[in-house]
Amino acid sequence: MGMLSEILSHPDELMPLLRVRHMAAMVAKLPDDEDFAFCYGMLNRVSRSFSFVIQQLHPLLRDPVCIFYLVLRALDTVEDDMAIPIDEKVPILIAFHQHICDPNWKFVCGTKDYKDLMQRLHHVRNALDKLEPRYKAVILDITKRMGAGMASFITTEVETVPQYDEYCHYVAGLVGIGLSDLFHASNLEDAFEESLSNSMGLFLQKTNIIRDYLEDIMEEPAPRMFWPKAIWGKYAKHLEDFKDVDANGAAAVKCVNDMVTNALGHVSDCLTYMNRLRDPQVFRFCAIPQIMAMGTLALCYNNIEVFKGVVKMRRGLAAKVMEQTRSMADVRSSFTDFGFEIMKKVDCSDPNSQATRECIGKIIASCRTEGRLVRGRLAVCDNAKWRYLFYLIVIITLIFYIVSYLSNAFSPQ
Repeated sequence: MGMLSEILSHPDELMPLLRVRHMAAMVAKLPDDEDFAFCYGMLNRVSRSFSFVIQQLHPLLRDPVCIFYLVLRALDTVEDDMAIPIDEKVPILIAFHQHICDPNWKFVCGTKDYKDLMQRLHHVRNALDKLEPRYKAVILDITKRMGAGMASFITTEVETVPQYDEYCHYVAGLVGIGLSDLFHASNLEDAFEESLSNSMGLFLQKTNIIRDYLEDIMEEPAPRMFWPKAIWGKYAKHLEDFKDVDANGAAAVKCVNDMVTNALGHVSDCLTYMNRLRDPQVFRFCAIPQIMAMGTLALCYNNIEVFKGVVKMRRGLAAKVMEQTRSMADVRSSFTDFGFEIMKKVDCSDPNSQATRECIGKIIASCRTEGRLVRGRLAVCDNAKWRYLFYLIVIITLIFYIVSYLSNAFSPQ
């Protein structure tokens, strides 16, 4: 009923959803090479949305980005597995860039698809060896830096906002830097400052950390949380207090609003980065996740549901983003729409209301100064016009069939 309810409420999203599913089925075809067939098959299993945008990249980048993602996914699987003893995990993380090149190294961990990835990591290793040296060098450099950064946070609690930024840099900012380096290695894009590439990753990572609060804090055998105490400590004694929404709901909402405002601070760099991209396929690859992150923050802001479950964009709305994002004008329009959605939900009594308004105001002003805006292309809220039109078409169709049936039933034989 969930999907049906979404379609009935947002009928304008039905056709984009069908078209995107068709496109996803088309790009899901696997290559003939055994190692790359495994890699693309695994990519489809562990991240369908990311697989969709990767496989639409320029042929020069498609394989390097796919392998880059899976190598880091394997590294992340080691970090996430809380059953691995710390004294065993830390050396693996630090030396993972060497392990991925060692045909004799095997280490099974994780669950479900991630366990299968680790069990058959030799396919990823073989595919990595088949890449051009310029791409392989980038992947191994980022893997080395990320593994060392992850290891440094294994026993460290995120207390301050600078620590929060540092952790997000290691697990996501370096991904942005690595992708920029791959784009440049392909000669499709110019080199970018690391600060801009870092912000692209931090914006996505902070959105995921906010969205996944309940899923992360319920993790067994022990949760690993990365909400900085400098933020959540203003609203509760313990981060897990927010699970009790009946007792601590008001404080929880203030905290999530604070977290969202912090994440929005990276938007200016993200817009600058995307505006400088030249290749249309690279642009879509970068822009689609950024728009979806902004949309997710618009949903999370002032929303107690963050502490009851995972808040996600509607599948139909995500399909519209994937299908319709073609230019910087689309990005500006989407960020403006979602910015206004957040602005409408700002409560004057919220302790960060002024900071949130200023942040959104800067985002909207930046989008306006870059070019003419066309608002309303995407929205988190209901689109009443399309919904009423859809219902009208359904009613007219039903009336037509009823009249046709009655005419046939009572016509002379």
